[in-house]
Amino acid sequence: MGKRYFCDYCDRSFQDNLHNRKKHLNGVQHLRAKRVWYDLFRDAAAILQEEQTKKPCRKFLQTGQCDFGSNCRFSHMTEQDLEKLSAQVQGEQRSKELRQEGADVPPGTIEDWLEKRAKRLSAAQSNSALPEKPVPFQYPLSWPPVQDLPPSLQAPPPGGWPVPQNLQWG
Repeated sequence: MGKRYFCDYCDRSFQDNLHNRKKHLNGVQHLRAKRVWYDLFRDAAAILQEEQTKKPCRKFLQTGQCDFGSNCRFSHMTEQDLEKLSAQVQGEQRSKELRQEGADVPPGTIEDWLEKRAKRLSAAQSNSALPEKPVPFQYPLSWPPVQDLPPSLQAPPPGGWPVPQNLQWG
């Protein structure tokens, strides 16, 4: 039967020989699938630049659908989408400039979160020496009345569940 070539972009396989592979790799379907794959990883600035040069798709604006889908040569972005994309690009440029200037890491980063977490954990450990008052159990408001709940969802009795002396597990 021979070797088979599988194209990850197109999700197809065919007999692997020079003629078939060249024909597939230069085919329209493969080139479109490959472009769609790489478009997933483009940065926002490139997408914004491309979308601003395109004219709006009339069919998409009227009906919300386009027969050409991602192959349409017109833009499927609304004015609000373009504004959001523009704001995202500006934010990325600002953070890039801050990193180049050697400024401190802006708030909301992983380092900031780790620092706050370390402080919270150290505070919790230092406060753990104090006796804590037990928090009373409360049912979620969306649950049915307590008497209608199955036993597995009811609160345990104040002294805990009684454990029989002859209990053997397993």
